[in-house]
Amino acid sequence: MPRYDFRCRSCGATFELRRAMAQANDPAVCPQGHTDTVKLLSTVAVTGASGGSAPQPPAGGGGGGCCGGGCCG
Repeated sequence: MPRYDFRCRSCGATFELRRAMAQANDPAVCPQGHTDTVKLLSTVAVTGASGGSAPQPPAGGGGGGCCGGGCCG
């Protein structure tokens, strides 16, 4: 189940809730009971098994077009 981060506008508390994606935009109540909350934008980092970064395109550009190889103009 996805995790969503919220911040309370009344007390400033930041908290997380696990809920179904269908409930992602439902109102949330902070741990102190306040209802004036906003959902925060979360970022997700995805890495490969080695934990390294993705390969970079060759210097001088990589072409473009539909396949990125420069053959399609």
